Amino acid sequence: MPYTVQGVVARGKGQDVSLEAVTVPDPGPGEAVVNVQACGVCHTDLHYREGGINDEFPFLLGHEAAGVVEAVGAGVTGLEPGDYVILNWRAVCGQCRACLRGRPWYCFATHNATRKMTLADGTALSPALGIGAFAEKTLVAAGQCTKVDPAAAPAVAGLLGCGVMAGLGAAINTGGVTRGDSVAVIGCGGVGSAAVLGASLAGAARIIAVDVDDRKLEWAKGFGATHTVNSRESDAVEAIRELTGGFGADVVIEAVGRPETYKQAFYARDLAGTVVLVGVPTPEMTLELPLLDVFGRGGALKSSWYGDCLPGRDFPMLIDLYLQGRLNLDGFVTETIGLGDVEAAFAKMHRGEVLRSVVVL
Repeated sequence: MPYTVQGVVARGKGQDVSLEAVTVPDPGPGEAVVNVQACGVCHTDLHYREGGINDEFPFLLGHEAAGVVEAVGAGVTGLEPGDYVILNWRAVCGQCRACLRGRPWYCFATHNATRKMTLADGTALSPALGIGAFAEKTLVAAGQCTKVDPAAAPAVAGLLGCGVMAGLGAAINTGGVTRGDSVAVIGCGGVGSAAVLGASLAGAARIIAVDVDDRKLEWAKGFGATHTVNSRESDAVEAIRELTGGFGADVVIEAVGRPETYKQAFYARDLAGTVVLVGVPTPEMTLELPLLDVFGRGGALKSSWYGDCLPGRDFPMLIDLYLQGRLNLDGFVTETIGLGDVEAAFAKMHRGEVLRSVVVL
């Protein structure tokens, strides 16, 4: 029997979100219905509301979530009602050319649910990143459910579903940060602070946090930054070079997603160093660099999509580290809110007042 729940819907570009009745169908083959317990307010949800992802309105927002499986559809194995899960938006297929080459974090055919959640009048909803978790229940592909230790509170565990995993993975998986490295992180919101935390976890010797907001730089220090640079007051490239013996950092992580900050990252790395783009640009942005500089500086220019993570590998491991007191996930939760507070949370996020507002149901 379908479920009727409350969900946060974006009906049109730039319009305030609204709390509306949403119909969640029974799970079809390979699908699961999840009782959402917590969902972080991620900048990607605001991108959806602003039409920065696509124009497939109305959207059911929310994707950074944890909860308990309510029901599973035919053919689902390894997942059953009562399982505590983090939702992920890259359910790897196991069959595409990336998966068959042993690189499933690049999967080109990730799964989503095929049945549609709808408004009360039958209008089909587009769930954000195939999840739509600003709702009391949501329908996902079973592969989007990653089981983890239920000792981790949902408000914390759900953050691994997107932003925190993106930042941690940008440092550890994509950037390959290892012990003794120098690392600079440009942009220290939720994703950037998670990259700082990832670099610290990997054993980086010097972690330079760069932002225009002293409040965010203080947050970054709490996650392991050894040095901070306010780029309103100092040239970021020169400051990073000065803090690295004049050479530049081994790994520079750009967590803003703008051409000007990417250029800073490009020129702030050491020769043969690595730049990792994890900030999400908007469709109209372009980048121009002297091709000779790209050639002459060597190294690697990478983008990090979801932190190049494998949810089934990374989520349980990171939750275990958290429960051991070795991974400060609590520090990302600035406030807990209700479903009706998402629009206000967007405004706080836009003003840089929070790392994460988390909807708790």
